[in-house]
Amino acid sequence: MWKEKYKIGVELIDSQHKELFNRVYDFLSTMQSKGDWDEKLEKVKETMNFMQEYVVVHFNDEEAYQDEIGYPEREEHKKVHADFRSTINNYVEIFNKQGFSEELVQQFGAKLMTWLIMHVCKADKKIGEYAQSKGENN
Repeated sequence: MWKEKYKIGVELIDSQHKELFNRVYDFLSTMQSKGDWDEKLEKVKETMNFMQEYVVVHFNDEEAYQDEIGYPEREEHKKVHADFRSTINNYVEIFNKQGFSEELVQQFGAKLMTWLIMHVCKADKKIGEYAQSKGENN
């Protein structure tokens, strides 16, 4: 699922993005495969737990990098990150209250993939471009 065009040119952030893409792709592949729903449900729970924890680490690292290079749009970017954390937490609440219906799980997967592609390709690419213009990429 990871594509070279997603690279922003910052090693730590790119490696974290790869991990996010791999996890979401694995999740979606599991959901689309034939098999027992209970087995799929384990992957759903695993992915939710991972996303809740990993996006915090990733967003903190990405935001620290933005601060380090003086990225001018960092406050807007932090808000987008906060909104996505809320989205994930909202799905956790929904799943806890309503259970893991296949429809909700598919919706969650689609939301993850769409957000990840759009965010990395647009917002995060701008960080890389800014860093490169300042000679900051590593």
